[in-house]
Amino acid sequence: MKTEITVLYVDDEPINLFLFSQIFENKFTVITAESGYAGLHIIENHPVIDVVISDMKMPGMNGIEFIQKAKERYSKIHYYILTANDITPEIDNALKTGLIDKYFRKPFKLQEIEFAIKERINSMI
Repeated sequence: MKTEITVLYVDDEPINLFLFSQIFENKFTVITAESGYAGLHIIENHPVIDVVISDMKMPGMNGIEFIQKAKERYSKIHYYILTANDITPEIDNALKTGLIDKYFRKPFKLQEIEFAIKERINSMI
């Protein structure tokens, strides 16, 4: 039974990557990427990723676009969006179609994210 959970956090803001890593490093193995393109590269090279949390608004490829590409090849990973904005039609559609499991609002609540991840992973064991 796997007890270690590996989370990939994708955000174009270096401070957000740093803070997320600092906050969750004692709870999960955290890997970060500064763009959707970097996130795709990491997923391809780290087959142990259980969860992806992506910022929504990023240059080049937004969070939903990144997750669509990632989920095409890596459908067993659990995907989440983190956004500073209210839910958009694009995020709502991603929830309804099962592209993402949940979305979180910035500033995020540590317990909300931790609970959602552990609940989803434990339901798969």
